[in-house]
Amino acid sequence: MKTRFLERNRFIVAHRELPKGVMAETVQLKENGRIVPAILLRPSRQAGSSAGMLWLHGGGYCLGTMKQVYLSRAVGLVRRFGMVVLCPGYRLALRWPYPAAIEDCYASLRGLLRRAEEFGVNRNQLMVGGESAGGGLTASLCMMARDRGEVKIAFQTPLYPMLDNLAEEVHKQAPKRDLLVRATPIGWGLYLRANAKRAVSPYASAARQTDYHDLPPAYTFVGNREPYYAETVAYIEALRAAGVEARADIYPCGLHLFDLRRPNWELSRYAALRFEDAVGDALKRCFAENG
Repeated sequence: MKTRFLERNRFIVAHRELPKGVMAETVQLKENGRIVPAILLRPSRQAGSSAGMLWLHGGGYCLGTMKQVYLSRAVGLVRRFGMVVLCPGYRLALRWPYPAAIEDCYASLRGLLRRAEEFGVNRNQLMVGGESAGGGLTASLCMMARDRGEVKIAFQTPLYPMLDNLAEEVHKQAPKRDLLVRATPIGWGLYLRANAKRAVSPYASAARQTDYHDLPPAYTFVGNREPYYAETVAYIEALRAAGVEARADIYPCGLHLFDLRRPNWELSRYAALRFEDAVGDALKRCFAENG
């Protein structure tokens, strides 16, 4: 039950390979007539309610699967802090362009809140995170949730996020053999179709946002030579300028998804620990009341 994801790196694993103390199940989220499949990770022994993390997988908006959560940074949050993680199988742009993915993510956020008691989740400590395109969806989802006013997000972790459909340097900076990033224009093209090179809603491309006030506190990390570095830093700086607590750890690396593609690197292990520490700090300080 193993599959490979580019460069011979395992990116999807079987349930049996989850760390001890972490259990997984598949659930169906029914919101506004749409059924979104999702994987729910939680502690094998759960006492009381825990913070809930909606985790959004990467894949350039057009590829990927919710099963990627098994090797994501989110697994460590369940193991270390007893958090509950929900990873939805949002619709992909190969068949369904914007706004399908973000609307599925929003429906999943509402489903996490609505079923908080069932899942053992503290409804006042809902967090959102994801990697790459999932990080872009994380940022856009926080904006959508703020604007719609139905669900309040306590904290966001968009890791090395794919945020900017108009970025000119991404394709140029990508190493020739790094297909993950060189396919960026294809991902935006499929997701936004005819609008791929136009100014769009920030729900479609988070970098188009002009009002960053009242967004959730944020943490991210990114390599200083990877193609999404500039847009990641710009996002964090925009949040700070709006008075939102936000920070980024910058690492000397040019490999996108380095912590997942090279998990045995000392740098990857350090980045994973720093990420968990940042979430652990947010667990102590970040709450958003959902009535």
